[in-house]
Amino acid sequence: MKVLQVITKGEIGGAQSHVLTLCRELACKGVDIHAAIGGTEEQPPLAQSLRALRLPVHRLPALGNSWNPLQMARALRLLVALVRRHSPDLLHAHSAMAGVVARLAGMLTGTPVVYTVHGFAFKAGSPWKRRAAAFAVEWVLAPLTRRMVCVSEYERQLARRLPLPSDRVTVIHNGIEDVPLPGKTRTAAAETLPTIAMVARMAPPKRPDLLLHALSQLRAALGHEIPATFFGGGPDLLAHRELAARLGLQAASFPGDVDGIPARLAHHAIFVLASDHEGLPISLIEAMRAGMAIVASDLPGIRELLPDAEHAILVAPNATALSTALRQLIESPALRACMGVAARLRYEQHFTAERMGRAVRAAYATAIPRTPKIS
Repeated sequence: MKVLQVITKGEIGGAQSHVLTLCRELACKGVDIHAAIGGTEEQPPLAQSLRALRLPVHRLPALGNSWNPLQMARALRLLVALVRRHSPDLLHAHSAMAGVVARLAGMLTGTPVVYTVHGFAFKAGSPWKRRAAAFAVEWVLAPLTRRMVCVSEYERQLARRLPLPSDRVTVIHNGIEDVPLPGKTRTAAAETLPTIAMVARMAPPKRPDLLLHALSQLRAALGHEIPATFFGGGPDLLAHRELAARLGLQAASFPGDVDGIPARLAHHAIFVLASDHEGLPISLIEAMRAGMAIVASDLPGIRELLPDAEHAILVAPNATALSTALRQLIESPALRACMGVAARLRYEQHFTAERMGRAVRAAYATAIPRTPKIS
């Protein structure tokens, strides 16, 4: 089976991490994987990582987040040419714009399309104009989708609004590879003053600002500052650095996009993800794999990841609620330890890369056409 993975951009982010993990898992199981990556960046991180796996990578610079009809037409023309040149059995699209162009290319070439929804743009929490436009696009293109993969049950409920038979929509939770757990990297000093980590692209819907304000409140309540590291780059990185400075937070650091997240998380005790809306965030699965105590926004997709109070503390989207939850964990090493063990066990049972890859291969099998493609 030959599958062409199509994604809008190759930057560092959750969807890109998902594609990399999926490609690695599928290639190990004998699937012939090619990747088409949009964006104008010459050497996007995802392309570099896939090439390191010796997987063919094709660039689609006209594919991006722009709704400009001429640019979309150029992207479509490039993708159609790519499909006709390499004759994949399936196209697997990730992210909204890739979903648009891939489904149109699939229609023009007779190639079935699997579309993974990493988070519908018409869900509550998005601006209403964006929601209306996104819903209209998904409505029109739904009939061109051979199989829609939702990363959470919440997203599947949203998909029920679209003109797509329910048996063509499936839920496959994100999964990530396990990594060898490091030794006792959380020292006694670190447990006495546990440190906080957040891994997120510095752009909506992520809300690092809520954690920054919560850290300011914690400093006032405890009489000292709790160190926190914000991993991730993005357009709002400078604004968040400036906010930390205005709040007088001297122990908040912003290293930007970095490699080796598993090793870096091993040096922190608490993980935070504050967001306005989410699909099924991979950064939280990374925290679960690391056995960290977790505080996250109380959102449908996150509840699916961490359904019980033993797994995490889920809070309302405000700094005070976040500060209260963090203080509870900071003052209770036993609670942190119990939550970390429960989160790790849930990862092992439900969110491994092997489980995800097996489910995706099953979805591919149901999407393979029974008649020859149009040449």
